[in-house]
Amino acid sequence: MPDEVLIWGAGAIGGILGAYWARAGHPVKMVDIVPEHVEACRTTGLKIEGPVEEFTQVVPCVTPDELTGAYGRVVLAVKAQATEEAVQALLPHLAQDSYILSAQNGLNERTIADLAGRERTMGAFVNYGADWVGPGRILFGNRGAVVVGEIDGSIRSRTEEMHKLLQVFEPDAVLTDDIWAYLWGKLGYGAMLFATALTPDSMTANFADPARGPALIGLAREVMRTAVAEGVDPKPFNGFEPSAFMPGATEAAALKSIADLAVFNSKTAKTHTGIYRDLAVRKRKTEVDPQVETVAEIAASHGLDTPLLRRLVELIHDIEDGRREMSAQTFQDLTKVIR
Repeated sequence: MPDEVLIWGAGAIGGILGAYWARAGHPVKMVDIVPEHVEACRTTGLKIEGPVEEFTQVVPCVTPDELTGAYGRVVLAVKAQATEEAVQALLPHLAQDSYILSAQNGLNERTIADLAGRERTMGAFVNYGADWVGPGRILFGNRGAVVVGEIDGSIRSRTEEMHKLLQVFEPDAVLTDDIWAYLWGKLGYGAMLFATALTPDSMTANFADPARGPALIGLAREVMRTAVAEGVDPKPFNGFEPSAFMPGATEAAALKSIADLAVFNSKTAKTHTGIYRDLAVRKRKTEVDPQVETVAEIAASHGLDTPLLRRLVELIHDIEDGRREMSAQTFQDLTKVIR
């Protein structure tokens, strides 16, 4: 039998991967900090709900303090702001020649590489829609792009192995020699998703609102300019067309991509972002700092100003801290930056 795959974080992303791999007979163990969720996963089973597929699968699961042993393949699926703490906890459990795959949003591969070493770091891009509903329950709202690649651009036997494993869950998973292109593409799309969470409206409603288009387009343009400065050529996926937001691109191209994103998000049972759920449902901090703020900082290092990104960070912080409500007015406060 191949080594057990360890998934650190059994929420929306990691939980679905664990359930699919366990159902297919691949040895897998999940780690999560919510005791009730851990108990449900390993006893009555993790229930995957929604329009894509519904099933219940028992998956071995432990809390961090219960974890023993060493692992060669680790999938990190925690919120971006928990990356450093999770990797520090993982280090004693890494086997020789092991690696950590970041199945997260943002540029967490940088943090993992700093802590565990570049040779132990592999990147992934995931865009499927999922929500942690409660202990032992995850909504699988829609399929989306899944990509895996080494952070140095090489293709190794371990990368091919992980690609095949991801195909168990997503048959159309892509093996790439340019994972940064996909990660930066997701940052552009992600900035727009953060903006949708300024309101209680669905993702589709936000993308379909002409009044919100200029701010959404402006955010993507700021991220794409930063990607270019970093020497990255972002790749398209699921309606997001990076070239539409590059310097010199037409307004028509940007509007088409926004319209395509409205269509893509209209076909999912996950109507709102995980950012919205963090703010409105789970009442906790979002990933705005390690995602949006990080891009603004990288842009500044290249002498680029990102007023929309910086204002978005401020508005999300205001909602997190109770100074503002999620509302159309809050979104208008973002739009004011471009007037």
